[in-house]
Amino acid sequence: MNTDTFSTFEELGINDALLHAVEELGYVQPMPIQAQVIPVILGLTDDGVARDVVGLAQTGTGKTAAFGLPLLQELDLERAVPQSLVLAPTRELCLQIASDLQDYAKYLPGCTILPVYGGSSIGSQIGALRKGVHVIVATPGRLIDLMERGAADLSEISTLVLDEADEMLSMGFSDDIDAILAGIPSEHRTMLFSATMPAPIARISQQYMHNPVEITIGHKNEGAANVNHVYYLVHAKDKYAALKRIVDYYPSIYGIIFCRTKAETQEIASQLMNEGYNADTLHGDLSQQQRDLVMQKFRMRHLQLLVATDVAARGLDVDDLTHIINYGLPDDLEVYTHRSGRTGRAGKRGTSIAIIHTREKRKLAEIERTLGKTFERGTVPTARKITEKQLFNLADRLEKVEVQEEEIAPLLSPIYKKLSWLSTEDLIKRIVSLEFNRMINFYKGSEDLDIPVEQTKREKSPRSGRQPSGNVSHAPEPGYVRLFINLGKRDGIRPKVIMDLLNANVQRHVAVGRIDLLTNFSFFEVLQKDARFVIKDMSHVFFHDRRIIVENADSMSAEEDGRQRKGKDKSRNAESPSRRSRKSSQEADSPFWEFYKSNGKKSKKRKG
Repeated sequence: MNTDTFSTFEELGINDALLHAVEELGYVQPMPIQAQVIPVILGLTDDGVARDVVGLAQTGTGKTAAFGLPLLQELDLERAVPQSLVLAPTRELCLQIASDLQDYAKYLPGCTILPVYGGSSIGSQIGALRKGVHVIVATPGRLIDLMERGAADLSEISTLVLDEADEMLSMGFSDDIDAILAGIPSEHRTMLFSATMPAPIARISQQYMHNPVEITIGHKNEGAANVNHVYYLVHAKDKYAALKRIVDYYPSIYGIIFCRTKAETQEIASQLMNEGYNADTLHGDLSQQQRDLVMQKFRMRHLQLLVATDVAARGLDVDDLTHIINYGLPDDLEVYTHRSGRTGRAGKRGTSIAIIHTREKRKLAEIERTLGKTFERGTVPTARKITEKQLFNLADRLEKVEVQEEEIAPLLSPIYKKLSWLSTEDLIKRIVSLEFNRMINFYKGSEDLDIPVEQTKREKSPRSGRQPSGNVSHAPEPGYVRLFINLGKRDGIRPKVIMDLLNANVQRHVAVGRIDLLTNFSFFEVLQKDARFVIKDMSHVFFHDRRIIVENADSMSAEEDGRQRKGKDKSRNAESPSRRSRKSSQEADSPFWEFYKSNGKKSKKRKG
């Protein structure tokens, strides 16, 4: 089938009433999925047979019109019985689809489309069904309730649409879908739309569909083509600071920030709102009324940022999102695909941002490999860059602001008089200062948050939990200092634990190099400029009621070197008087040396 010949909706076989509606909606040319799906459903293919359809495409590619227009065209409006059923995973998507279908059906006399979903009065839905409807758009759970009450008669359904099928299955609706499909006549046409093609979708296709045509826009399990993928690599404790800088750098941002848990979602949203950001939260603990209110504000752009969990945001259909921000990567690739697919819709470009720490780099590489895309590494905006961007945004708004001469004329005279002593240059300076003093003061003296590229190369082993080699007597890398900590494997210490202790207690960004774990104590490397701060900030820290000791390990390199080489070259283990003298002065009053002398031999012996 050559779909390139279908350049208008009229050529696709859409009738006059529907054409009138889509023209009013501003539809000019069919989108690729519409050009491929509609002819198959209407039987305009080479063999002239209407077929079942499996459509693989991201949200926002025009799927609703692809199935909605032919579905409406084939209704028998003389019979007020359910003839078509559309299943959607969430209330929000259910309402969105029903609204779109009602727009398309504007000039179809008497056409009735009913959304049924949980969280709304089931009594009113039963009443509407008894009056008669042509199309039901439903969430699976509520439809099962209506079927069990005998209110939803599916015996004359001729067309079934499963929209966002992969989302429905991931939400646990598999049994409900099976029950609904079992209640529909065997002679019906099925259209299944999904962003990805997991095994359960293939099972439904094989079990319930008859020789379906598979139509893929892009590639299976591929992210949206119009989305730029960017990641920022920072320390775990700097993720929120990086988030704020990114949001500040994009003054016109309109996006969703995805978090992994309800608690994290609420925490991030609360922090943003408390600091004056135009944000709110969406998670599973909100009531339906609260969800509706938040979504209404977000759709009307009264909110710039929606902080959400994946579960709460499933099925959300919001146009013109500029950014998706992953506050950490999801475990499931398909989840990332759905997240990023919410931007870059309808031919517009969007950006999917991931704020990650070093332990998430492997997961990022897996996503890149599976999607076949290379993520661009972004640089966390500096205070200077943010201030410049905000300044130009202000200037742009001043240029474009609508001046209502008549309304403000009575107010101008006293203002002119009040500010007449200011020159144009002084006035601009004061406007800029009024707008930016808070931001300038906030970022004053702030440090770069990015982890240097050189450091990420060195951190691959410790950050990924690599165990030390047998010989731990190496010299630190150039520019790094080796530190001792009185915690070892016996205490349950792993590289991650050391990193977490540093992140939680050291009041600055610490670049960590090699980590060597022994039985009773460990060593780790930090940049020379950070060493004294690490030692100072860790001096009053406790781990399981045990005081932590962190000291510079350079002073014991001679004795450590001797212990490590013992048995290999005994002559090299002898100490000169000068070395013993230096070591003795370094050992004085040092709890580190007392600990090492009392435990070092045990540790060495246990290592064999």
